[in-house]
Amino acid sequence: MGMYRKILVAFDGSDSGVNALMQAFTLANDEKCWITVANVVPSYEGDLDLTGVNDIHKTLRHTGEEILSRAKGIAEKERVLIKTVLEEGVPYEKLAEIAEADNCGIIVMGRRGKSRIEKAFIGSVTARVIGQSARDVLVVPEHAAIGWKNILFATDGSVCSKAAADKAVEFSKAYGADLKVISVVDVPSEFYAEAPKAVEDLTRKAKGFVADVRKASESSGIKTSTFVGEGEAYQVITDFAKNEKADVIILGSHGRTGLKRLLMGSVTEKVIGYAPCPVLIAKS
Repeated sequence: MGMYRKILVAFDGSDSGVNALMQAFTLANDEKCWITVANVVPSYEGDLDLTGVNDIHKTLRHTGEEILSRAKGIAEKERVLIKTVLEEGVPYEKLAEIAEADNCGIIVMGRRGKSRIEKAFIGSVTARVIGQSARDVLVVPEHAAIGWKNILFATDGSVCSKAAADKAVEFSKAYGADLKVISVVDVPSEFYAEAPKAVEDLTRKAKGFVADVRKASESSGIKTSTFVGEGEAYQVITDFAKNEKADVIILGSHGRTGLKRLLMGSVTEKVIGYAPCPVLIAKS
C-alpha cells in the first residue's frame, strides 16, 4: 500500500479495457491514489478530399469523447472519482507522455486476444508503451481480477530483474503476500546431451538468482518459496502461475534504449500473452 500515488488507465472502450478500468479502481482503493483515464485518437494524415468527411479530426475526437464518457459513467456507477484526458497522436507515445506529465507511477492496460497468435504477440500499443515508458505497466487479461496475496516473481538474474525484485519484495511486504520466486533454464534439448556441464552451470546460476531474492524477502519477514524450472521460459512461468493460482506475475523490463523502446523480449511478451493473471512490468 502506498506504492503508487497516481494511476494512468489506457481506455479504449473494449471489454478488456472496461475490465482493466475496474481493476484499476480496486488498485486505486488499495493504494489510496488518484486515477487518470486516457484515450488517444490517431492523427489523420490522409487526403481529406477523398474521405467525404468535412472534419475528420472532429469525428475522431468525438469517438474518443464518447469512449471517455463511457469511462465516466462506469466511474460514477462505482462511485470513483477520475480525471479524463483525450489526446491525438501516436498512442504509445502519448500514453507515455501523459504518465510523465501527471507523474503517474503505473499505467494499467487491458489485454485482448484469445487465439494462439494473439497470445504470442500482444498488441503493438501495449508492447510499445512498455518499451517507451519509464513507468510500471500492469497488463490485465480480459477476465482476470487484480490481487496481491499470492505474488509470483520471475527472474533471470539481469540488472532489470534485480530492480524488479525490490518491487516484488515491497509489494509482498505491503500486502502481506506470499512470494514465489521462479527462474527458468531455457536451452535447446540437444544441450543436455552435448553440453551437460553448461546446463549444470546455468541451473546453478538460476538457483543462485532465486536464492538471492529469497534472502532479501525473508529478511523482511515475507513467506517465500523458490522454484527452478527447465523448458521454454514463458510456458514454465505461466504454467507455474496457473498451478499455484498466482494473483499477479512480476517481471523486470529490459530498458528503453534503441530498439528496446519498440520491441520487448519474446519471453516477456509471451508471458503477458499467456498469463492467467495480471502481469506487472516493473521498471527500475
